[in-house]
Amino acid sequence: MTTSDWIMIFAVLLAPLVAVQAQKWLEHYREERERKLRIFKTLMATRAATVSPDHVQALNMIDLEFNDKKYKNVTLSWKTYLDHLGNFPKDDENAQPVWSDKMADLLAKLLQEMGKSLGYEFDEVHIKKGIYSPEAHARVEDENMLLRKGLLRLLYGDGSLKMDVQSFPFSDEEAQEQKEIRQALKAILDGSNEFPVSVSNKDAT
Repeated sequence: MTTSDWIMIFAVLLAPLVAVQAQKWLEHYREERERKLRIFKTLMATRAATVSPDHVQALNMIDLEFNDKKYKNVTLSWKTYLDHLGNFPKDDENAQPVWSDKMADLLAKLLQEMGKSLGYEFDEVHIKKGIYSPEAHARVEDENMLLRKGLLRLLYGDGSLKMDVQSFPFSDEEAQEQKEIRQALKAILDGSNEFPVSVSNKDAT
């Protein structure tokens, strides 16, 4: 047999193995890309609700799925954003709006870099402004935040419940009886009236 014949035989034998490996590689690539796309789509869909569980979970998956060198810009943007999230000025209300504006900028930058790595082209302005967020959702989120803060203040003893009692259920008859009882007790305590006591003597048998 000639060399070409041996090459042909090996090619015929190896072809199924190569095809199987190629199929496995393609499936692995598609699965990895699908996981990255799921993170990106979740973050894009919830970028107006940054405290939602889905949004937070997707953020925490970035390090796991975008760990290749070709995603360096994504991981750098994520580290910058994460560092900013951990420095919320809770004791300085005047600085909080500035912090929130920068947060929106950094999130937009992260999503832009993530989109580029996956073949999507979005500018930062579109990411920040191209959002449909019903006012009712924002109001509910704000109210939930206020409720959580209020409950925490009560639990830690830093706050109190305001009470404004308008009226108690009562009747005129009950009110008159209470008045007469108070007057009678006052008269006894003042000595102006004697407390009636009756003593009964029984002969001992």
